[in-house]
Amino acid sequence: MALIANRMTINHERPQPGSSGVSSTILAFDFGERFTGVAVGDQTTRLAHPLTTIESRSDADRFAKIGRLIVEWRPGCLVVGEPVSPHGIGHPLADRVARFARQLNGRFGVPVHCVDEQFTSAEAATKLSFMGRGGRSDKALVHPMAACLILEAYLHEQSS
Repeated sequence: MALIANRMTINHERPQPGSSGVSSTILAFDFGERFTGVAVGDQTTRLAHPLTTIESRSDADRFAKIGRLIVEWRPGCLVVGEPVSPHGIGHPLADRVARFARQLNGRFGVPVHCVDEQFTSAEAATKLSFMGRGGRSDKALVHPMAACLILEAYLHEQSS
């Protein structure tokens, strides 16, 4: 699976780990209209971990929950998985995800980077299956695991 980082960057300022006042912490999002997976990572250690699933159908509730995570983790940047369909066909959520990324930047003033998320949900489900998890009872685990894969792709691209 090939993931391509930095297809779109909103706010071209890139935080540098260790610079004064800029956190090396990153929050990543696997956006969904009902479930949004969240992962946390660090630019210095290049490690990413699944964090939580935000369940919400309204933007106001979703952004309130994200705001609490931003206050808690104080990230230097945010990463959003950008849906891309195979063979270059437009993805139904692409416009909505681009809007979500712009709103994150506008509301929180944190740089936002978008990463190709193609196949991350399927890969997350496979990883969970190998760990003996999955199925209907563990469906909520797929979203933060997909966000973790998105963040790992971003970190990999940044180290290249």
